[in-house]
Amino acid sequence: MNSNYLQTPIVYLKGVGPHRAETLKTELGISTYQDLLNLFPNRHIDKTKYYKINQLQRSNADVQVIGKIVHIKTVEQKKGKRLVAKFIDDTGEMELVWFRGQKWIKENIKINVPYVIFGKCNWFNGKFSMPHPEMELLENHEKGVKIVMQPIYPSTEKLTNRGITNKVINKMMQQLFLDCKGQFSESLSPGLINELNLITKSEALFNIHFPKNLDLLAKAQFRLKFEELFYIQLQLLAKNKSRKQRIKGFVFDQVGTLFNQFFTDYLPFDLTNAQKRVIKEIRADLGSNAQMNRLLQGDVGSGKTIVALMTMLLAIDNDYQACLMAPTEILANQHFNGIQELLSDMGIKIAILTGSTKTSARKIIHKELESGELKILIGTHALLEDKVKFKNLGLAIVDEQHRFGVAQRSKLWHKNEKPPHILVMTATPIPRTLAMSLYGDLDISVIDELPPGRKPIKTVHRYDSNRLKVFAFIKDEIKKGRQIYVVYPLIQESEALDYKDLMDGYESIARDFPKPEYQISIVHGKMKPADKDFEMERFVKGETQIMVATTVIEVGVNVPNASVMIVESAERFGLSQLHQLRGRVGRGADQSFCILMTSHKLTNDSKTRLETMVKTNDGFEIAEVDLKLRGPGDLMGTQQSGMLHLKIADIVKDNDILKTARLYANKILKEDPTLEHANNLVVRHMYAQIIKHKNIWNYIS
Repeated sequence: MNSNYLQTPIVYLKGVGPHRAETLKTELGISTYQDLLNLFPNRHIDKTKYYKINQLQRSNADVQVIGKIVHIKTVEQKKGKRLVAKFIDDTGEMELVWFRGQKWIKENIKINVPYVIFGKCNWFNGKFSMPHPEMELLENHEKGVKIVMQPIYPSTEKLTNRGITNKVINKMMQQLFLDCKGQFSESLSPGLINELNLITKSEALFNIHFPKNLDLLAKAQFRLKFEELFYIQLQLLAKNKSRKQRIKGFVFDQVGTLFNQFFTDYLPFDLTNAQKRVIKEIRADLGSNAQMNRLLQGDVGSGKTIVALMTMLLAIDNDYQACLMAPTEILANQHFNGIQELLSDMGIKIAILTGSTKTSARKIIHKELESGELKILIGTHALLEDKVKFKNLGLAIVDEQHRFGVAQRSKLWHKNEKPPHILVMTATPIPRTLAMSLYGDLDISVIDELPPGRKPIKTVHRYDSNRLKVFAFIKDEIKKGRQIYVVYPLIQESEALDYKDLMDGYESIARDFPKPEYQISIVHGKMKPADKDFEMERFVKGETQIMVATTVIEVGVNVPNASVMIVESAERFGLSQLHQLRGRVGRGADQSFCILMTSHKLTNDSKTRLETMVKTNDGFEIAEVDLKLRGPGDLMGTQQSGMLHLKIADIVKDNDILKTARLYANKILKEDPTLEHANNLVVRHMYAQIIKHKNIWNYIS
């Protein structure tokens, strides 16, 4: 089937028409025959089985029953009416219920004639009922085409209300297959099909919509999932390769005096093997002819800043400037103070630029940047202003890049004629699966070990009924001179409730930890920024022993003396949030603790989250569990979840298929970078189509 034919607007398909076409477009994004073909079923229902009424279970499952309607009546209810029919077979009786379309049903239903009904069963008032069943006279059912496995398509409330039911979509799909005579162009090369033992594209499409049996359904799913993931990986890998050929980077061929001097004389501790490996990967990038575009992942406290600093020294050794951009002033200040302290004896000029920087200081920074006197500039979004011009920016480091938009990042890239080398850092561990899809065109480095001397944080889960024991434990820790965080959830929708929880908690702590023996800080969203900073400062200086707060403290505040993190209502936090909060302690040499407090009422997901936290400190393991619980969309936050509009594959469940797809995409590009070999022509044609019609994934990183 010619792929141009599949670009026909859906309005021309028999049975669609302008109104339905409009609804399909707004609700499911279906504009063409191709879009409808790629509306894959969420699941299939086995229609080979017929149930007797006495075999029905209270499972809310879809079932098929043969029987007769013996009686039908209209029942008044608070709003409007409902139509109720008594349906029987030789084992018992049940009810059929309609809330809409009652006139038509009443006029057309036949009493005492055998029907096959199909739908979801509910248990209500001591008997089974089926709302809005699909109904077919037994006589017609026996003559008709048997669909063994009925596809259930994605739907929305609006579609159902406008009469575009599953049955209607099914009819449209059958019409489409008739029009296309079930023949579709092949989209994978013969080599791939043979090597992976795949069924053809036409067979796969037929068996995903109208499977002849379970085995063919499984083969169709594998074939289509592989193809989808293969073309994503092909696009990401090709983009990475072409960028390396097209965008020539500055070559840093010197490992000069500053880098060596810092490594020998000023490094505060030995680098871990993971840090050494990552620096080696970065040095290889910087020495090659291509522009570096690398993602550096590492858990809180794994030592990413030292790696960033040593990369900056490589840039300065080669006569270039470097900048580091962080999402908040607190983080920018923290980077600045840390790096300034490490470089204090090396005579390297370094400055910080944020929204709070005074005009007089800005002028000096602008001047020294343009003259090249200023070697390292650290800051927030302020670095992106047009006035900020570098003499020769060779390296740009972005911390927590998912907090910056694409346009903002590209501004940083265009500060030079040639784009600087890019190092993106994140403390949010991203599972390999997700990283391969979201950042597949970036090279990835991982720091997966903590510096020596760091004791792993002990995490325990306690119920509210153990609170007195927990308070006793806190008193012991304070006696040893340690400080404590107590964190309450902050969920925007229930701000008043959250504030009340926080204040109740604060009062009960103030009762158990009275002044003057104990001092308590409190920080929450309703305070003025200046008051927040004042309270944070008191805690950082050690003037208060307990910090009661909503989650404002999760961003990068470093208090090495704080050794206990208590998370109240821990069941209301996500896994990555809990892991981030836990990372606020354990920054000094003392043993640190994280205590997760919850009520006794816990959902299964909450239990899994708490068990995971108690079991492991490994951010990557936690991210994998989080991904399984929440799915990729939620994990990356709204601004990034739109990246992967996958039609059939699921990057969590289909992790193995994803790896296989990446392997083959890599292999093909290695052997035939321009896809010109005769056996890759199909792939080349399909690849061109995808880019032409969808322009997908082009805006990733």
